[in-house]
Amino acid sequence: MNEIIEVLPTLLRSFGTTLELALLSTIASLLVGTVVAIMRVAPIPPLRWAGTAYVHFVRNTPITIIFFIIVFGLPQVGVIFSFFWFAVLVLTLYTGTFVAETVRAGIQAIPAGQIEAARSIGLSFTQVIRYVVLPQALRNVVPPLATVLIALLKNTSVASAFGVAEAINSMTNLVNVHSTVVLGIMGATGFAYISLALLLGRAFAWLERTVAIVR
Repeated sequence: MNEIIEVLPTLLRSFGTTLELALLSTIASLLVGTVVAIMRVAPIPPLRWAGTAYVHFVRNTPITIIFFIIVFGLPQVGVIFSFFWFAVLVLTLYTGTFVAETVRAGIQAIPAGQIEAARSIGLSFTQVIRYVVLPQALRNVVPPLATVLIALLKNTSVASAFGVAEAINSMTNLVNVHSTVVLGIMGATGFAYISLALLLGRAFAWLERTVAIVR
């Protein structure tokens, strides 16, 4: 019990890193995914092709491979960040593809008549997307986005293999040092991940109810 209490501060600090990594990656992936979703429905073929190529290439590549490409490839061309920011970049690029497909599905669920009506009163493509399509599409995709972002939270654990001192990395180090309380350390780590995932799910459930009222 004393050993568990002793390692708690380290676990808490590591989960602070996990939360920071997840939060920054969530914000960035939502922005990237929304932009890519718009590219995929744009009337300009090169934009559609670029968005489609990005989604199909990255989404169908294991995230570990993407970590290797970014962490070991970018420094070879002079792009050098800390492992933490490399992890943010990888999680953003990877999760952004799933966000893009989710948002695109929401866009395609908008009745075509609404888009045609907006164009008929002189709105440009950008204005139609901004004022008519995106507000409705984002409300429609709150539940599937929750699943995508919970997966992002769990994917932060992959960063442990690349030197980021997040929860799984710290758990491994602590298990090596405190071998007598392995189950306690692993149980505390698992409990923390489950708690974060449940909290995120509750937050999105509340958001879904809120936007449903607005709608």
